[in-house]
Amino acid sequence: MGVTIFSGLHAHLRADAARLYWEAFGGKLGRVLGPEPLALAFFERVIRTDHCLAALDETGALIGVAGFKTPSGSFAGGSWDDLTAVYGPFGGRWRGCILWALNREVDNDRFLLDGICVARNQRGRGVGSLLLAGLYDEAARRGYRSIRLDVIDANWRARALYEREGFMATKTESLGPLRHLFGFAASTTMVRPLVARKKG
Repeated sequence: MGVTIFSGLHAHLRADAARLYWEAFGGKLGRVLGPEPLALAFFERVIRTDHCLAALDETGALIGVAGFKTPSGSFAGGSWDDLTAVYGPFGGRWRGCILWALNREVDNDRFLLDGICVARNQRGRGVGSLLLAGLYDEAARRGYRSIRLDVIDANWRARALYEREGFMATKTESLGPLRHLFGFAASTTMVRPLVARKKG
């Protein structure tokens, strides 16, 4: 399988990236950002093409995306204005309030992952590991010494991958009553130190 990892995302792949993101995270975001047509419109609108890595197969099709956060923005964050533009004034307002509860702050000491997703028919073929390797390089290039992510308790397959990659759990936070809305009870923060690049 020929897979190439690119820094950034070509504009013509925005809709494909939005669909991949929704395919991966719609299970937990569906009750808040659904219905699907509106969710896809929202993600296609807010995706930051300069805050991700893209995995393309030998035909040029997008088969995976890994987003990240920086002090200047995030891959799939968006704003109140974006929410109201897609969902209307009332729909945008209540969705924004709920999503705020899931917000993870930018970590100035550790490179922060903002979602990794692989096409369903490509899972288990090493695409996720290739994207993570690309993120390690991106983080090191930006001067970070470690990389951080959050994984939900229901996503045991992703957690197993992260553990194989050397991530270690540092804390687990309960979602409280919101677990009924998002479909998971807790999320675990995991951190992986980065090996310093040798000079020369």
